Amino acid sequence: MSKARCIMVQGTMSGAGKSLLCAALCRIFAQDGYRVAPFKSQNMALNSFVTRNGLEMGRAQVVQAQAAGIEPDVRMNPILLKPSSDVGSQVIVNGEVRGQMSAADYFKMKRSLIPDICKAYDSLAEEVDIIVIEGAGSPAEINLKSDDIVNMGLANLVDAPVLLAGDIDRGGVFAQLYGTVELLKPEERARIKGLIINKFRGDVEILRPGLGMLEEKTGLPVLGVVPYLKVDIEDEDSLSERLCAQKRIRPLDAAIVRLPHISNFTDFIPLEQHSLLGVRYVQNAHQLGAPDLLILPGTKNTIDDLLWLRQSGLEAAILKYAASGGVLLGVCGGYQMLGEELDDPDGSESGRPQTLRGLGLLPTGTVFTGQKRRTQQTADVTAEPFVGAKLEGYEIHTGRTTVKGEAFCTGVDGQPEGCVQGNVYGTYLHGLFDTGELTGKLTDFLCRRKGMDPAEADLIPMETYRQQQFDLLADGVRSALDMKAVYCAIGMQKGESV
Repeated sequence: MSKARCIMVQGTMSGAGKSLLCAALCRIFAQDGYRVAPFKSQNMALNSFVTRNGLEMGRAQVVQAQAAGIEPDVRMNPILLKPSSDVGSQVIVNGEVRGQMSAADYFKMKRSLIPDICKAYDSLAEEVDIIVIEGAGSPAEINLKSDDIVNMGLANLVDAPVLLAGDIDRGGVFAQLYGTVELLKPEERARIKGLIINKFRGDVEILRPGLGMLEEKTGLPVLGVVPYLKVDIEDEDSLSERLCAQKRIRPLDAAIVRLPHISNFTDFIPLEQHSLLGVRYVQNAHQLGAPDLLILPGTKNTIDDLLWLRQSGLEAAILKYAASGGVLLGVCGGYQMLGEELDDPDGSESGRPQTLRGLGLLPTGTVFTGQKRRTQQTADVTAEPFVGAKLEGYEIHTGRTTVKGEAFCTGVDGQPEGCVQGNVYGTYLHGLFDTGELTGKLTDFLCRRKGMDPAEADLIPMETYRQQQFDLLADGVRSALDMKAVYCAIGMQKGESV
């Protein structure tokens, strides 16, 4: 089997839209009949995913794999950094935790990971026709260029042609693109086959003088001006715009606590699709109000975020909400916080040994260890009023929780999972709303509590909705980009066999 062709998308900065452009290209190439895989050598995000074989990878490449129509594989993201502080991260290599490292220590050792990167890439390249590679941040970050393994350093390793994207929505896109090109070495500039202006709102004709000047000064063609596309694709990390979005005015109010180390907030995207649910994120007691549903989400640092709840005044507000009969759901780290005690004897979660009282709303206790549980899970909800709802998701956590009360659901292996007490529910299961069954039962329950007759809602499974959004994304990018030039950049023509 011949080795795959490749194309790499780099950006002028973080947030330039690389992840979505890569997802779009994955979808476009798949639509054109090619076997496609995404690849990002090193991802930094709290929003991770567990593969079918129990390995951990970045969510962005999971989304891109879904766009390509293939199973997510840890080879698509061999290195994942999960920040635990401003200067340190948990380092995950080939889906397994390698350890906790400071930024300085990781910078010193990252070059030793090149064999892992090359092995993952080469293995994928034997199985697909095209690999769509995503860079990270900017290739012109002078302080990070030494021993680079994710931008031009990676492009050189795999001999990848590069598309450079800039975000016009933030302003200064011409300076972004020109400055980035100018700061690159001649051999790096030679890899760039075209420029992309991303997230444009307005008439492209207004840009023509700027496009001409940009092409003249850089010597590179502008391959497209991609509009600001209104598609609902899962975001990579907590910089996501959805965390700052205002509540949609809908009959039911769902509030999600925006924890400082929030992770896997994509769990709640299916709730946003329900016609009756207005989903919003809150950071203080004043914003909380009196929602119909309150959610404590997952977090990369349960201990620190529990302390933040106390310091911010949200703990008292949550306890008052629960005492008034409010419906409260905790997922993963949020579930751990709802218990009676959180014990970190070795400091594996918080950096120092300590034991904290939890919110005391569930009869559970959690002990943190250095062992991470990673598994996909299928379960049936056993707790009223959601009995019978089928769940499909995954667990990813280090805590081991002892439950003295009623379980939330039962896995296919017959093992109980999660806990329920009154209107307080807790579970380790990420993706619990993806099937749509729990969403429907939850919404009916909340409507009955308010004396409302649940309206007919056009509910579709999350996977169906996701595929629709991928098609919208691909249509928007395909119409904006010179795809003939993109195919030429990777050394082929549309329809040509690889």
